[in-house]
Amino acid sequence: MRTPVSVLVILLTVLTAVPRVHAQASHTATQSAIDAALEQHVSSVAADRADVLRVLEHPAVKEVAARAGIDLRRAASAVTTVEGHQLEAMASQARQVEQALAGGQSRVVISTTVIIIALLVIILLIVALD
Repeated sequence: MRTPVSVLVILLTVLTAVPRVHAQASHTATQSAIDAALEQHVSSVAADRADVLRVLEHPAVKEVAARAGIDLRRAASAVTTVEGHQLEAMASQARQVEQALAGGQSRVVISTTVIIIALLVIILLIVALD
């Protein structure tokens, strides 16, 4: 009777230890993979900021901002502090504006003007809320 109890205790001990030993196995990413992911994120954020700032420097955007009474220096400084989803949204809008203006049009289309104003208002709201 003592032998079956001993076998049962040993079996239960082994069965409880196996998941713990298995859980200690390394499932983490390598340092080079982490570095590559961080580098990609940083370059993506920098590219988004550059897209927004490039659009803010466009003469048509400056003209629309002047007519609307928006200070582009303040908007440009706000772009450097924005991160995350807000920056992605602003960059997306900036790319739309850039595409609309890329055709060499001498006249700004009303939809482009609306997008520019929306972009500037978003930037100013972010500055005001921070």
